[in-house]
Amino acid sequence: MNLCRLRRLGASSLCLLLVFSAFSSLTSVTAQQRRTITRAASDARPRLVVGIVIDQFRYDYLTRFDDLFVEGGFKRLLNGGAVFTNANYIHTPTYTACGHATFMTGAPPALTGIVGNDWYDRESGARVTSVSDSKTKLVGGRQNASGMSPHRLLASTLGDELRLRSNGQAKVIGISYKDRSAILPAGKRPNGAYWYDAATGNFVTSTYYFEELPAWMKTFNQTQRADQWFGKKWEKLLPETAYQRNGTDDAPYERKENKFPYALTGGEEKPGSKFYNQFEASPFANELLAALAKAAIENEQLGADDVTDLLTVSFSANDLVGHAYGPYSHEVEDITLRTDRLLAEFFRYLDQKIGADKYVVALTADHGVVPVPEQVKALGYGGRLSPSALSEKVESALSKRFGEDKWIKQLVNGNVYFDDAALERRKVSAADAEAVAKDAILAITGVADCFTRTQILSGQLPQTMIARSVANGFHPVRNGNLVVVTQPYYFFSEGATVITTHGSPYRYDTHVPVIFYGAGITAGWFHSESSPADIAPTLASLLRVEIPSTSVGRILSEAFKK
Repeated sequence: MNLCRLRRLGASSLCLLLVFSAFSSLTSVTAQQRRTITRAASDARPRLVVGIVIDQFRYDYLTRFDDLFVEGGFKRLLNGGAVFTNANYIHTPTYTACGHATFMTGAPPALTGIVGNDWYDRESGARVTSVSDSKTKLVGGRQNASGMSPHRLLASTLGDELRLRSNGQAKVIGISYKDRSAILPAGKRPNGAYWYDAATGNFVTSTYYFEELPAWMKTFNQTQRADQWFGKKWEKLLPETAYQRNGTDDAPYERKENKFPYALTGGEEKPGSKFYNQFEASPFANELLAALAKAAIENEQLGADDVTDLLTVSFSANDLVGHAYGPYSHEVEDITLRTDRLLAEFFRYLDQKIGADKYVVALTADHGVVPVPEQVKALGYGGRLSPSALSEKVESALSKRFGEDKWIKQLVNGNVYFDDAALERRKVSAADAEAVAKDAILAITGVADCFTRTQILSGQLPQTMIARSVANGFHPVRNGNLVVVTQPYYFFSEGATVITTHGSPYRYDTHVPVIFYGAGITAGWFHSESSPADIAPTLASLLRVEIPSTSVGRILSEAFKK
């Protein structure tokens, strides 16, 4: 992590030197000229920043389907925006919570503390999620359900810095279907964060933000609901010939109900939780979220004055579809094309509501996705690894070496957490147990590498891409005693219950879009190394606010109009 951070801080320092040199060249101008320059810069500051995350959206979707895009959606961004073609996450695991935390902090999990969607919390002795908060209650959804908050996020976000800079005048709102995707980009003290409760079909929040939903949000839940799509069929947007690049529509490795058209009822006679869950994994969910984004803009008056506001929108449906069918499916192609049309309409709305020269869009994804193992195995590589088999090998190796015991407390996301009580009973040091367990894990077919907590904290890591990625994703309190990395195209799952997933340090999971469009942004394609961690510092520089507290990203000055 330190080497990676030094590399990025070095780039940022260079940018600061360039800025200082430019500022020094102004010292010969008059005070009036300086005031004119400052005022002109202030006038150019966008009124609204729209941060868009498309959950599980690999960069290659922009090139595989570009001939099928309409002019106003992805093509508008690709032709008129600053497109960074070589943007990769610098951490592993590449999970939803990690990517969304990086998005507006500019920092990897090692610094945000968001080391996964969930992890084992040693202090409480329980598995926790990135946003679970027993001190809060859900508002607007299930009765007496626990709420969510950003209390586990250890870094400030762009929204936090905007709020500090403006003395609370800037408005910051985060929305998504997933709680973590709404909460983490919005930061510690936004004006609101809203997500979907599939039990009720409502968009909800928690008592961390409000004691009750704002009036406009109550109205939205009453008038614009998933119910309007009950009984509707998800059919292909384009003729069948447009999908032939992805093979057959009913590949045997897809989930059981694996062929168009899909009837949206959830098997129910009227809208209920089964339907709401099915709806969430359809492209129509994105339509409802876009409607919520517009409602937030209008009711919160985002972008209505000269104080820059921030709206973060994360489209979760693409991820749920990708998990169920894989990246080379008709379903993923169709939801990508529908997302393209949806963005075209949303951008037209922003043009009319905010003004085409008054807003800026930053678009990325939180991660990519691995091809379905059964699909790539036909080419001679890849497969599924059993978490329970890994646990058995570790338990057996430790018991053989140190005596019979129950050694593993939890296995979460490739992290092995030892039971400290077992180590104490057997008078075994964590370092010794880690070394034995590591040897056992490295003998498993499909495992690329394994790193111990002792090894990471001591800095005794090899100079490899995988090791740097693991270090950037490792928090000393929240990660396990061992971090296991699979070989390319392998992942952990029991049987085929998960069709495909993500989380690795490999390009199919790390390579995502990073695109800026709008006020103050120049058009161009840039192929140098970059990362989603660069988005927050770049936006902060554009808006002339402090870069978020733990950011390691560089300022992508290539994106700025000269």
